[in-house]
Order: sequence, then structure tokens, then C-alpha cells
Amino acid sequence: MAKKVNVGIIGCGAICDIYFKNLVQTFTNINVIACADLLPERAEAKAAEFGVPKACSVKALLADPDVAIVLNLTVPKAHAAVALAAIRAGKHVHGEKPLGISLKEGAAIMQAARKAGVRVGSAPDTFLGGGIQTCRKLIDDGWIGKPIAANAFMQCHGHETWHPSPEFYYERGGGPMLDMGPYYLTALVNLIGPIARVTGSARTTFPTRTITSQPKFGKVVKVETPTHIAGILDFANGAVGTIVTSFDIWGHTMPCIEIYGTEGSLAVPDPNGFGGPVRVKRHDTAQWMDVPLSHGYAENSRGIGVADLAAALVGKRRHRASGEMAMHVLDVMLAFERASISGKAVAIHSPCEQPAPLPLGLRHGQID
Repeated sequence: MAKKVNVGIIGCGAICDIYFKNLVQTFTNINVIACADLLPERAEAKAAEFGVPKACSVKALLADPDVAIVLNLTVPKAHAAVALAAIRAGKHVHGEKPLGISLKEGAAIMQAARKAGVRVGSAPDTFLGGGIQTCRKLIDDGWIGKPIAANAFMQCHGHETWHPSPEFYYERGGGPMLDMGPYYLTALVNLIGPIARVTGSARTTFPTRTITSQPKFGKVVKVETPTHIAGILDFANGAVGTIVTSFDIWGHTMPCIEIYGTEGSLAVPDPNGFGGPVRVKRHDTAQWMDVPLSHGYAENSRGIGVADLAAALVGKRRHRASGEMAMHVLDVMLAFERASISGKAVAIHSPCEQPAPLPLGLRHGQID
């Protein structure tokens, strides 16, 4: 039986339910022993719903000597403050994306963790799902030859028509790149490797957004971040990628991600999900082929990165959804706007290793 690692969750908002569900019910190496929120009643409700032993204040959770990993599910502008507080308390920390909303924040987290001798992990962990892990195996096994290019597209018209509290999507630290870019860029780093240089263009199309969802119908939100970003990626291995993220588009027919190699092409599923479909078109076939998934975790498995961090602590190995990769992705995302303003390519200096693939044949709830 896997050795269990104790986890405390800070932030009991919209995204927390799937984490509670998977960490409590699915992964065999996790014990969720406490949760906290700025609104105590929210933490109490989640503790009761998911059978978590203790709902408490953030201060009390950080002071609890039994908590080994803090799962940080706060809003983006609070990610760094909570992560740094957890590190000061001697805890390993895994956070929602992005790692921070500036390079200064991301660097401070990583430096503090190194000094304290603790680990940092970060969402997204969707690249550990069956869809993208199948794509990783196809690339590693040579089905499309050497990757030479990639395209990635995330385009919609924003969140104000459906999200109950969409303001933070349009604040600094929000926008389509920092909100959705982590899924796409993390998938690309997992599949192709780290990124060496970027260039790009960015614009803010609408200066304000009007909320048409409840309960804030009619509220006007000032837009503080670019809402359409087009970027070029130069990967360290020589591949060239294109990425577009937008909150300004009413509809499109572009793929989520496609990767092109010397021997064929690969259609990668939505990196904001865990499953398929996966399709390949090789140079010696007339049609695209559907590929069965080689790995499990094709359902919504958010929290698998926390479970992998826990397993890595016990097994003394690298964890896959690492802070180093999250810092690399943050560096890339922020570089697009700098490139747009300067009109020059921006070198990426944050080091990153391509994460190890998941092994084949894992039972549901198992990591190693």
C-alpha cells in the first residue's frame, strides 16, 4: 500500500470541488487532513461535504505540524503570498496556475523553496492525463519522427457571460495567456521540451467588459491586461511553434494543438482536459488514424499533480508538475507582452527539464 502524505487545502472557491473529490476519493497516497478559506463558512462546508477532519484558519493550517503539502487554490493575485507563507512554515506547496503573476513573484517562490529545502509544484496537471500522455508516448516512440513545428489555439470571447465572478480574468495576472496559456504551454513543453526564445504581439480589444451572468449582472469591469496574444515559440531542440490565446473571438475552427514531425502529424486533444481524442497522420498513410489511449486518467483527474508530488517525496524522485516547469511557462507567457512592446524577440532564461512520462499500466488511483 502506498504511503500516505498529509495535505492541507487553502482556498475553497469554485475550483476546489474536483480537487477535494479526487484527493479524498481517488488517489491512494493522499490524506486531506485540513482546509481553510478567508470565509470560514466555506471551509466548514467543504470539510463537512468531503469528510475532511478539520476546517480552520489559514494561520492554523500553516502552523499544523501534520500538514506536509499545502495545496494553494486561491485566486492568481494571492498565489505568491500564500505559497511564500507555506514555504516559510516549512511546507511543500502545490498551487493552481499560474505560479505567480510576475517574474518577480515566481522567482521569489522558487528561491524561497530552494533555501527552505522544500518542493514547489503547480497546475496544470492535465498533461498527466491519458490524452496527452498518449501523445507523449507516440512522439517518444517515433510515430511522427522528430518534432519540427507546432500550432496551438485557445480562442473564446471571455468569461463575463457565464462565470459568477469573472473580474479577475481581466485584471493584471489574468487574461487569456495567464489564464489558459499554462495548459497549452505546459502540454507543449511536456511533448517537445523547453522553450528558448519567443516573440509576439498583444492587444486589448475592449477597454471594459459588462458582466451578464448572475449574481453580478450589469457590473462593468475595467480590462487591465491584453486579451488577444499571438506568439512564436523557438524550442531549444529547434522546433518552431505558434500560439494564439484570445478572449476576443466569437468563434473559430482552429485545432487545440497540432504537432508536425519529419514523419507525420499529431492532433493533440484539448490540454484543459485529461482525455482524447488523439489522431495521427503519417507520411505513409492516406488518412488520419484515431489512436486508443495508452494511459489512464482520461476523466477529470485534477489533483494528480499533488499525488505525484507526494509520491516523489516518498520515492525521492523528481515530481512532474514541477515549480521549475511552472516558472519556465510563466517566463514564456510574460515574454509575449514584453516582445510586443519592444518589437524584439525575448530569450527565456528560466531552466526547465522535460518531465518524465507516466509509466504504463497504472491502476486507477496509483502514481508509481
